[in-house]
Amino acid sequence: MRFVVLASGGGTNLQAVLDSCAAGVLDAAVVAVVSNRPASGALERARSAGVTVRCVERIGTETRADYGTRLAGAVTAHAPDVVILAGWMLVLPSTFLDAVGCRVINLHPALPGELPGLQAIERAHAEAVLGLRTRSGVMVHEVPDEGVDDGPVLRTVEVPVDPTTPLPEFERAMHEAERHLLISVLHELCSSERKG
Repeated sequence: MRFVVLASGGGTNLQAVLDSCAAGVLDAAVVAVVSNRPASGALERARSAGVTVRCVERIGTETRADYGTRLAGAVTAHAPDVVILAGWMLVLPSTFLDAVGCRVINLHPALPGELPGLQAIERAHAEAVLGLRTRSGVMVHEVPDEGVDDGPVLRTVEVPVDPTTPLPEFERAMHEAERHLLISVLHELCSSERKG
């Protein structure tokens, strides 16, 4: 399968995908990495792996719709089977989703219906400190529309959160869960593609 990964940040989940493809764990290849931030660590990781990179920033007064169309052009140029959002920090416009022509999946560090949007890990930890939660988790879901972290769920995993656990330790546990879950879901997608 051909993956295009959209990432805004450091690219640790992208690295897990790159490593799994290189090791043959996934019967797939990352054919391009696209970021909206030129200084994104994800772009550097992709370059180091010999993967094509594109930076598609929103320009000045460009509308969300026009940006979505331009972003879709950058992605579809690589004919992906799946677009993976791995730390992509923008809500994708419907113009992108309508034009891209393949499955789009998102990795989000919270359970379905909980903590949509930014800083989900920090918010979960803060709620635990206040005695409001004992667990959080990670989900991989489809992105059919402009909803925020609420598309059809493919898989989830729970991660316990103890109020006495320092935030950096909880973050490490969540990031490890993210990597394992993402690779597991992608493995299932590759396997179902072979069977199909």
